[in-house]
Amino acid sequence: MAEQGSLRATLIGDVVGSRSATDRRALHRDLNAALAAVAGHAIDPPAFTVGDEFQGSYRRVGDALTAAWAIRLAVAPGIDVRFGIGWGAVSVLDEATGIQDGPGWWAAREAIEWTAEAQRQPGLALVRITYRRSSDTGPAPEAVNAALMCRDHMFGSLDERSIRILRGLMSNQPKKDLAAAEQISASAVSQRAGRDGLDLIVLASQYLSEIT
Repeated sequence: MAEQGSLRATLIGDVVGSRSATDRRALHRDLNAALAAVAGHAIDPPAFTVGDEFQGSYRRVGDALTAAWAIRLAVAPGIDVRFGIGWGAVSVLDEATGIQDGPGWWAAREAIEWTAEAQRQPGLALVRITYRRSSDTGPAPEAVNAALMCRDHMFGSLDERSIRILRGLMSNQPKKDLAAAEQISASAVSQRAGRDGLDLIVLASQYLSEIT
C-alpha cells in the first residue's frame, strides 16, 4: 500500500460502451485476467472499484503506461478500454479499507476525463490513453501524450488479424510462428507489419515503458 504522501504513477481505466456489452460477466472475467497479468510490478495491483472502472498504482510512469497498454492489447478488439495515467503524491486516507487520495489520483482522473472528451472529437476519436502530472515534477506530459496519441491512432486503425500479430510481436514471438498460427506466409506477416506499422508500435511501446 502507498505510504503517506509518496509519489506514484496512478492508473484509472474504464470500459468504453460497457452498457452495450451482451455478456457483462464475460467482460469482467476477461478484464480481470488482463488486470492480474499486470499486477506483478504494481504497488497497488489494478482492481475494479465501481462498475467497470479499475484503479492501480506503480512506481514509475513507464510501468503504468506499460500496464495500460498490456491491458488494452490483451482484451482488444472485443473490449475497448480507455485510461488516465497520473503522476503525483498519493496518501492513504483509511488504512483499514485502503482508500487513497491526493494529487496523483486527481491527475489520473483529469487524464481519463480528457480521454473520454477527446473521443467525441473526430480527429481524436481513437485516443485511449492520456497522461497528466500534478506538478512540475515527473515526465513532461506534452512529449508523452504525443507518443501515446500516435500509437493509439495506429492501433485503433488495425484489423483483427493485425491485432493478433501485434500481440504476438509484443510477446517476442517469431514472425514465422505467427505466420503459422495465422495460416499465412512469413512474408505476408512481414508485409503486414510494415504496412500497418506493427514493428513501429512495438518499438514505441518499448520507449514508453522506459519513461521514469
